[in-house]
Amino acid sequence: MSDSANTGVEAAVQAVAQGAGWRRGAGVAGAAIGVVAAGAAVGVAVERLTVGRGVRRKARLALDSAGPYGTLRGTPGRAVAEDGTELYYEADEPEGVSAAGPESLKRLFGRRRSAPLTVVFSHGYCLSQDSWHFQRAALRGTVRTVFWDQRSHGRSGRAHGNGAPIDIDLLGRDLKAVIDDAAPEGPLVLVGHSMGGMTMMALAAQYPELIAERVVGAAFVGTSAGGLAQNTYGLPVAGMNVVRRVLPGAFKLMSAQPELIEKGRRATADLFAGIVKRYSFGSKDVDPAVARFAERLLEATPVDVVAAFYPAFADHDKVAALRAFDGLPVLVLSGGRDLLTPTAHSEAIAEALPGARLVHLPEAGHLVMMENPDTTNEGLVELLAAAAAGEARPGPRHAAGARRRC
Repeated sequence: MSDSANTGVEAAVQAVAQGAGWRRGAGVAGAAIGVVAAGAAVGVAVERLTVGRGVRRKARLALDSAGPYGTLRGTPGRAVAEDGTELYYEADEPEGVSAAGPESLKRLFGRRRSAPLTVVFSHGYCLSQDSWHFQRAALRGTVRTVFWDQRSHGRSGRAHGNGAPIDIDLLGRDLKAVIDDAAPEGPLVLVGHSMGGMTMMALAAQYPELIAERVVGAAFVGTSAGGLAQNTYGLPVAGMNVVRRVLPGAFKLMSAQPELIEKGRRATADLFAGIVKRYSFGSKDVDPAVARFAERLLEATPVDVVAAFYPAFADHDKVAALRAFDGLPVLVLSGGRDLLTPTAHSEAIAEALPGARLVHLPEAGHLVMMENPDTTNEGLVELLAAAAAGEARPGPRHAAGARRRC
């Protein structure tokens, strides 16, 4: 990124923050949603500059109608957070659902009648429970699952005091409220992607007794236990310095004038799509319908929610909380081309949990569960089998097997 380009981006955002040149600034600030939600607005494919906007719009509409992703639904429920925010979740029960899951899991869980094992899925920043589409489809009919929308995301209620910063500890307490409502009894396996994995760590930090007494397995997918303030999102240092200078003004505008920024985001939809693809996936061969599905999930997150959540990541530090999972079956899944939570963050989690199974996919990006669903599903099935085999172990778990890397 050249010095002149850096200056132009900063000037445009500052102009909007001051109320001048709003049409031009709204477009830049709309594009800045990509900076905030995906990391940085660079690396957009060249073809987006050469293919007509109308053609691309028709292609997106066609993909929306053709793609079945995000259509699976379960039994709805609503938990209430400590501040009164409604947290929407859906449960898929093994009984009465068409048998379509792995035979090994049917044998493990099919005979359970009371207090069944429940797998709770927590999604990432600017996504929703539908980001687990492929895992939901694979596990239906075999084990009880709960998918929930983080506050202000998906079908959950908007957080009270909109615009106020969100901290990860609050999300951990939200997860506790969902567990209390959706799975008050029985063993648990916790699965979290990105912010969802951080939410699990915050739960463990505040409710270690819950982890010790009920959790029998955990999966950390493309997430981090801390140190995100030093992440450059694949940018050179100079470029990242510009992004950090621009973000406070962009956040201020997102919170103060969300309608204006939403208009700018719609006007820069093609740029946004390119950013989503770059920062979500590692391979260039991702199914276009899957790429469009990820784009829709991000588009659905209001801009003031983007602004409210993002600052929490710099303060996130939950390495110590990981000790609560020591001795449990743990899956740590990382993508080698993940620019948002790079591989080193997954390696740090596995280092803190020597018995964890670290699965590294060199060609995958941040949305590894959507880009490589088969590998993700295989890892979860193995995790669930290990959890079911060991869930009867009494007392604290300290012993751990040798760490494995795949």
